[in-house]
Amino acid sequence: MRLRQIALAVRDLATAESTLTRLLGLGRPFRDPGVGVFGLANAVFAVGDTFLELLTPVRANAPAGRWLERFGDGGYMVIFETREPDGDRARALRLGARIAFEAEVGGARTIHLHPRDVGGAILSFDAMPTPGEWRWAGPDWRQRAGDGRVDAIREVELAGPDPQALAIRWAALLGAPVRPAGRGHHRIELDEGGSIRFAPDPGRAGAGITAIALACGDRGRVLAAASELALPIRGSAVEALGTRLELDGSGKG
Repeated sequence: MRLRQIALAVRDLATAESTLTRLLGLGRPFRDPGVGVFGLANAVFAVGDTFLELLTPVRANAPAGRWLERFGDGGYMVIFETREPDGDRARALRLGARIAFEAEVGGARTIHLHPRDVGGAILSFDAMPTPGEWRWAGPDWRQRAGDGRVDAIREVELAGPDPQALAIRWAALLGAPVRPAGRGHHRIELDEGGSIRFAPDPGRAGAGITAIALACGDRGRVLAAASELALPIRGSAVEALGTRLELDGSGKG
C-alpha cells in the first residue's frame, strides 16, 4: 500500500489553485467531472507521481460544505493506492467501519470509509488497473509536471487529543504496523511508500489533518514565493489553506 493523494477542502477554488501554483510551482491541474456526484468541483495537481487535490462544494447540501462550515479550509481526505482492494474492504468492515462510497470507473476502484469510523479524515482505498497509474489525475498527468520545486508527498500528519488511539485505529484499518516516533508522536510506514504521522494536540476538539510533508527540490524558491504571498513561514514550513506544508529539502528519495 502507498500514500498517493491528499485532498484539501477549500471555500474558494480559484484562489486556492492560484496559491498552490504560485507557492509550489505546480503544473496545470486536472478537473475530474466524477466528483460532481458529491456536489463538488476539484483540481488535481501532480506532485511527482503523488497528488494534491483541491475540493470545493458547488451544491448546497454537499458534505464537504458542512465540513468547511465546521473547520474551514484544510485537509479532508487521504487516498491510498492498494493492490488488494477486496481484502482492504473486508478488513474495514470487520473492524466496524462503514463504506461511505464505492465505485469502479474504467477498471479503477475507489472505496471511501466513513470519517466517523476512521477519525480525522475520509480514508480511501484505491486500485488502478495498472499499478502506478492514476485515473483521478487525468490521462496526461506525467506531462503536467511542475517546475521541480516539489517532487513528492512524503507524509501526512493527523493531530488530536489522543494520537495513540488514532494511530492504532488507522493502523488496524490499513493493516500496517504503528510505531512510537518520540514526543508523543506515532507513525505508520507504508510498504510501498509514504507514511502517516500522528501528533498530540490537546487543544483540538477532534482529530484532523494538520500537515503535509513534501520532498522539496528547491526549498528556497518555495519560501521566497511564500513571502511574496504573505503566507506564514515557520522555519522550513509554510502555512497555507489551513495546512502546514513541511518542506524536506532533500528532494526525491
